[in-house]
Amino acid sequence: MNLQDMGSRLDALESRFVLERLIAGYAQAFDTHDEALLRSIWHEGARLSLGEAFGDFEGVDAILESARQNWQKMPYMHHWMASPLIDIEGDKASGRAAVDCLCTHVDMGPVQISGLYHDRFERRDGRWAFVKRRFDLHFLTPLANWKPVAGSEMGPSNPAA
Repeated sequence: MNLQDMGSRLDALESRFVLERLIAGYAQAFDTHDEALLRSIWHEGARLSLGEAFGDFEGVDAILESARQNWQKMPYMHHWMASPLIDIEGDKASGRAAVDCLCTHVDMGPVQISGLYHDRFERRDGRWAFVKRRFDLHFLTPLANWKPVAGSEMGPSNPAA
């Protein structure tokens, strides 16, 4: 193996790690209401398309405003991002990642949201970030008779609150 091949392989491995971290960062930012983290994972002009259920947003400021609106409707979120499939070609990449999210919705109570994210990433000036994230909603369903009995984020369903 020559050094150029090794360098290309190392770049692909490092890039994949960074892209998986962006996917995890998205989930953590929404779950912890971390605006700085959420801002850091997008390139300017990026687009977040959450579809009919949650809306479409262009630009980092609009994406942050959408998060604030979602946090008002769903103050407690817990995302599980899974099975990322990522293809990298130079400074561009695409991917898909499954998601299950348990939320406490102010009107519906506990709900589960499941679907698939379709991602586009770019590396600009050495920095990978999202340029587009599109969500396909598989289902949003209220969780009848679901009540947490312990934990730090039981939310409004907490009978002791």
